[in-house]
Amino acid sequence: MHRLTRTGGTAELLRWLAGRAEGWAGLVGPDGTVLHAAARTAGAMVPDVAGLVAEGASALTERGVQAYSVDTGAYTALLFPLGCSSPGVGDLGAPVLAVVTPRPVAAGLATLLADVVLPLSLCLQAETLERKRRRVDLAESRGREAVLHLLMTGQLSIAQQVAGALRPRLPDPVRVCVVECSGGGRDEVARVCVDADGGRSWIVRCPVYARHLILVMPAEAPEPGAVPPDETVAARVGDCVVGVSEPVPLADTATGYRQAFHALAAARELPTRHARFGVSPDSALVVGPAGHRWADELLNPLLTHVPRRAQDPGSQELLATAASWLAFSSHATEHLKVHRNTLAARLRLIGELLGLDLHRLADQAALDLALRVRSTPAPACTPEPAQSGSPASGTSEAAGGLDAILVRPAVRDWADQQLAPVLGAEETLRTWVRCEGRIGPAAAELGISVPGARKRLTRLETVLQRSLLRPPSARYDLWLALRSRDLAAA
Repeated sequence: MHRLTRTGGTAELLRWLAGRAEGWAGLVGPDGTVLHAAARTAGAMVPDVAGLVAEGASALTERGVQAYSVDTGAYTALLFPLGCSSPGVGDLGAPVLAVVTPRPVAAGLATLLADVVLPLSLCLQAETLERKRRRVDLAESRGREAVLHLLMTGQLSIAQQVAGALRPRLPDPVRVCVVECSGGGRDEVARVCVDADGGRSWIVRCPVYARHLILVMPAEAPEPGAVPPDETVAARVGDCVVGVSEPVPLADTATGYRQAFHALAAARELPTRHARFGVSPDSALVVGPAGHRWADELLNPLLTHVPRRAQDPGSQELLATAASWLAFSSHATEHLKVHRNTLAARLRLIGELLGLDLHRLADQAALDLALRVRSTPAPACTPEPAQSGSPASGTSEAAGGLDAILVRPAVRDWADQQLAPVLGAEETLRTWVRCEGRIGPAAAELGISVPGARKRLTRLETVLQRSLLRPPSARYDLWLALRSRDLAAA
């Protein structure tokens, strides 16, 4: 009995009791509702067991006794309340152990049931507490996920208010760290992360990738002789991979996450399983004031959108949807907690409002850049130098003005930094980008197999230190860089 309590819990105890009684065993509420049940065999169901047990539970509750039995022509129902408040008086709110056995009742069965009441009651309480603990853990996890979502969408003040009820407080500035765990070891790695930095990091289970942990860590350097928490985690957990961003303001958590995700792609190929991002500045920092004007004009229909009905998404919800979809592609349904049909409808509306075809990589890259520019403070951008030239005639500033931004000297320098690791060997990259970032068409155009194209792109991830095959992907930045170089050559 005690062995089953430790190893099998309520279900195994009831199954064992049903076998000993050669009938039916279960837990019922004071009103007769069956909570848990087990029968000796699938075909050993007692006729009208629910009515028999309900009758006994009702009588037990009304009389307030410690045990009760109901006899029928062929069966006897024995009932014992779990958890007695005082000798001889049952707890009116406690579940009731009910066993239905064929007549005559086996010798010693009633004594056995009286003995099983205490371990069964303790087992039920432990399971109830465990369910409550899991609900609390889930609520805390969802709260942390909500704070991360607010940070990723730039709603800093609300995120800090929500985080104020949890621990630790959000640091500023931060480094964002993405830890890729193996199998179901995410909880154990989370405990290692807490030990590594003394609980100062904001740890979130990634809602999109089931094997990822996201850490928002203080950006200050560790004390002399101390090992940074991200390196400690990589060293202590032998099968995890760690990518870390540059120091960024808390308001730029989304940028830090993209950097950490790209560093993660590079870390998979390193023996240390750890990498820090350090490729080049974000594209939003080099577009200048003209880039801010272009982004404002492009996004204006979305920013000023007023839904027709109260239940329709507003501008902020559409902006969050666009950012999530650009970052996570189809996985945005898990990030936003919406149905795929809801996501598709929102994307159609966004495309109609902005006049963009979101199936085209060029338009995706333009929207991604505009959203990042909008979230970047204007004074942080590279100043606009005096330059001549204007967009081609017949092209609006919002739709065609992107080319005018991409020919700026600062953007051209940024593009050169992006493409420098693959200089002279851009065929695979250009083909993949020209095929809208799809491996199948790119492999066909290159004349190689799909696995061969995937291997080439995996090698490019290592060379570029950017993620290409898994979102958040660097395909938007690479499209912009290739377009800027082509415009410069023209």
